[in-house]
Amino acid sequence: MSGFVEKPEPVEVPGLTHLHTGKVRDLYRNGAGELVMVASDRMSAYDWVLPTEIPDKGRVLTQLSLWWFDQLSDLAPNHVLSTELPAGAPADWAGRTLICKPLEMVPVECVARGYLTGSGLVEYEDSRTVCGLALPEGLTDGSELPAPIFTPATKAAVGDHDENVPYEEVARQVGAETAALLRQTTLAVYSRARDIARERGIILADTKFEFGFEGADLILADEVLTPDSSRFWPADQWQPGRAQPSYDKQFVRNWLTSPASGWDRKSEQPPPPLPQEVVDATRAKYLEAYELLTGTSWSDSF
Repeated sequence: MSGFVEKPEPVEVPGLTHLHTGKVRDLYRNGAGELVMVASDRMSAYDWVLPTEIPDKGRVLTQLSLWWFDQLSDLAPNHVLSTELPAGAPADWAGRTLICKPLEMVPVECVARGYLTGSGLVEYEDSRTVCGLALPEGLTDGSELPAPIFTPATKAAVGDHDENVPYEEVARQVGAETAALLRQTTLAVYSRARDIARERGIILADTKFEFGFEGADLILADEVLTPDSSRFWPADQWQPGRAQPSYDKQFVRNWLTSPASGWDRKSEQPPPPLPQEVVDATRAKYLEAYELLTGTSWSDSF
């Protein structure tokens, strides 16, 4: 069992039609047929949307995505049309709302990995492969791969878990030409972002992208290179052979699986609310990632 612990009711805004409530984002359509994407402060972990929010998280995701879209614009066009707040929208939507092009979305999570960890490590330890790609012996948790790899996954509904699939399965689903374009673009964007992050003292271990088509053009969509969609590690603390410190929701995961939470993730019971110290520590990590990457103080942004 998984999903929302407490599913929120969508905000009603004149002129906007609510389309979907996701783990983090709420999606609307305006009168012009454009998509209005609002990033909430909701936090998900272990396929649950938790009952406790992380203040400013949605704004961090939105503002960091906008910054990355600018860094990547020559490699991949993106779906953003405007950051203007829709008329009648609540004040809390400021800084977390994007007006976007409607796209024909590709039903694939496009994952790039430059380092071995997470589900990739689990598969490697079992078969010396990741998504069917053979890797050399001797790698361990946190090892840098010989070259970045494209390891796609199926897109899951809220409460379900994305599943890694071989490249051949992507080609079967979307066609060989589209699959090749997804792989090429994913690896090009990852490589650019990895180099930018490295200059700022951050290792971009892996990340996932979503793409859609506008006619024949492949467009980068949703969020990009945020602590929700990526693993960011402090470069000066990188040490293969152990779990790495990170700028993401690891504080949340660690607490949920600790005796302090009293929660058994294998049970059907929903996870409990987060304590304030975990909320504060998680928020601080998201803000730190934003500030290190953009070179901008969060207090100067909002």
